Amino acid sequence: MAQELLTGKTAIVTGGNSGIGLEAAIVFAERGANVILAVRNEEKGQAARKGILAKQPQARVDVMKLDLADLASVREFADQFKSRFHTLDLLINNAGVMTPPLSKTKDGFELQFGSNHLGHFALTGLLFPLLARTPDSRVVTISSLAHKGAAIDFDNLDGSKGYKAMKFYGQSKLANLLFAMELDKRCKEHGLPIKSMACHPGISATNLFKFGKRDAPQFLKTLANRLLQPPAMGALPTVYAATESTLTGGEYIGPDGKGQRKGFPAIDTPHSVANDEATSKKLWDVSEELTGVKFDFSR
Repeated sequence: MAQELLTGKTAIVTGGNSGIGLEAAIVFAERGANVILAVRNEEKGQAARKGILAKQPQARVDVMKLDLADLASVREFADQFKSRFHTLDLLINNAGVMTPPLSKTKDGFELQFGSNHLGHFALTGLLFPLLARTPDSRVVTISSLAHKGAAIDFDNLDGSKGYKAMKFYGQSKLANLLFAMELDKRCKEHGLPIKSMACHPGISATNLFKFGKRDAPQFLKTLANRLLQPPAMGALPTVYAATESTLTGGEYIGPDGKGQRKGFPAIDTPHSVANDEATSKKLWDVSEELTGVKFDFSR
């Protein structure tokens, strides 16, 4: 294994204020990257930044507002980033919501599909020109074990014909995985120097495990930390996908333990549902149509 130092490189981590996103951001900052915490709640983002700087006073960490459930916010973030930076080495599509009651984004999409997938699809597309001009740039999209057995229900993406929270979470995580693989395929076809890969944290005790808008009771948090791996371990597949020099793009990284639930990062095999070429292409076309964002592979 040869994991790179990141001195002089720029990394965006969506949802970088907590959980595995924060743990990955800490590692990137320690390795010398200029880290952008792209967060919905700027107050929490600033608190995370202060925490990183307390451990690493020389770290370069900025906070920028990004609401993936609002395409206007995604566009504003991309515009502001492009006004400040001309290259982008790492885009970590990490932020996510898990199993809320049926909810909608600002644009009317089902919240999990809209923010977990469509928001990241649009963000990647809008930042794509910077990625394309940056040597050895990478896009890492966080999927989940929940993609197994999931399906993309193109006739009910908004949940109007029935909604089950966990089913729609699995759909959004399958979409993340299909997007990551399709992006890498298209980059290779057009000779672009961008590697796209997916990863998953196994089963990690993060703040995704909430009861609606309420935190889980403390005894459940304690139990979760015993049974599940802590966020720092859950972040290792993200760090590996972002920094391991032997990866060529298109890999799926997860923990190496039993059932891929815990352990150290290794190349994993996606469920067969992630290998459907027709679904990947249709998802790409539908995502472009819904977001109004098209990728420019002409470079």
